[in-house]
Amino acid sequence: MTTTILVPSGVLGLGFSQDALAHGVARGCDAIAIDGGSTDSGPHSLGTGTSKYSRAVSKAEWRALMRARAELGVPLIIGTAGTSGTDSTVDWMYDITCELAAELGQSLRVARLYSGQAADFVAEKLAAGKVTPLSPAPEIDAARLREMSNIVALAGAEQVQAALQTGADIIIAGRTTDTAIIAALPLARGENPGACWHGAKIAECGALCSTHPGSGVIRVTFDATGFEVEPMAPEAACSPHTVSAHMLYENSDPFRLYEPGGHLDVTRARYHALDARRVRVEGSEWVPGPYTVKLEGARRAGYQTMLLAILREARYLANAQAWADKLVTRLQALVGDQLGLASGDFSIELRLIGVNAALGALETRTSTPAEVGALCLITAQTQDLADEIGRLANPYMLHMPLTEDEPLPTFAFPYSPAQTSRGPVFEFALNHVMALDTPMEAFRLEISEVGQDAHVA
Repeated sequence: MTTTILVPSGVLGLGFSQDALAHGVARGCDAIAIDGGSTDSGPHSLGTGTSKYSRAVSKAEWRALMRARAELGVPLIIGTAGTSGTDSTVDWMYDITCELAAELGQSLRVARLYSGQAADFVAEKLAAGKVTPLSPAPEIDAARLREMSNIVALAGAEQVQAALQTGADIIIAGRTTDTAIIAALPLARGENPGACWHGAKIAECGALCSTHPGSGVIRVTFDATGFEVEPMAPEAACSPHTVSAHMLYENSDPFRLYEPGGHLDVTRARYHALDARRVRVEGSEWVPGPYTVKLEGARRAGYQTMLLAILREARYLANAQAWADKLVTRLQALVGDQLGLASGDFSIELRLIGVNAALGALETRTSTPAEVGALCLITAQTQDLADEIGRLANPYMLHMPLTEDEPLPTFAFPYSPAQTSRGPVFEFALNHVMALDTPMEAFRLEISEVGQDAHVA
């Protein structure tokens, strides 16, 4: 027996080739699985429980996948729905699905797998010694947990399998591991466990494991001894190099990948080119372990105001860091003296775009750019306070000299007003694993019938 999963793209909303999707549908599969999110863009989506992706684009791509599902008569699975996999983004994706079911005239059974965690539940686990920090983990206690706007647990294959067992046509899952939505069905059907997890890891980002990453669609087939992977776009090809390299993607260990209930070990995996486009992999091993799920949480760190000035005069370009350090020191003193704020009530950060904005003190390149963008980020406990500090900083961002005995310079503000209120900003506040007594202990399923004959099951 074999099990084939069609993976249209690395994430819904990123795009994929419609021709490649049609080719994959023509070839057939046992399920269609696609990721819906990531932490790549930082904590805002998790903190607010909103999607970073365009609703219109997500709906258009989901429409194509719902049509493909109807043609094939197989389950359609999305994990980490709406970027962060919070309960609110699961519902956001469910609303899109209901709209499309009505528009397409489809009657569907939809399973919603919720991954949101109540702070009190996690606090109880913490008190029982069942929440363990990962490096680098922030300090955590019950009070800190209750400060978080959203906490999610990463579901594994078992939770997705529970949704599949309901007979759902479509599964909209909250936060899941990227691999779980692909591995769940072949594991349930008894395919090789090491191959299931390894093939799921390779296919998680669609055609990223091929020579044409932007083509999107990948077809991965699992069996009793291994898996085979093939891109669906005719211009794309998989090779032992492109496939094996994907174990390095978003993974600190190129040979091990940790999942709920154990880890994948590919030390003995062997990659063979079946032809110019397909690769077969055998020798991957699944090593069972304690059943734990990773926790992610975000808390509001304050409110932020942003200013941007452009430096072009050669002397300031050569001394940009000294100017920035002086400016931050002066602004911190002014805020304390004129607004009466303690240092812990606000922060002022100046990033030099073109010098070291990405790496800060770790930057090793020393060439002088043609111009430097001075990005000032002011964070405080309210937006009004951050804006007030921004107004104080504004004239210094435009005119502050390197020394006190020289004429005032004039820099450039690229837009007016120079100051932008960014609203609430969030920070990741959990990097822990939580032990579960049963896989579904921290998750819940809701089943609905939607479309022309909709009723709640």
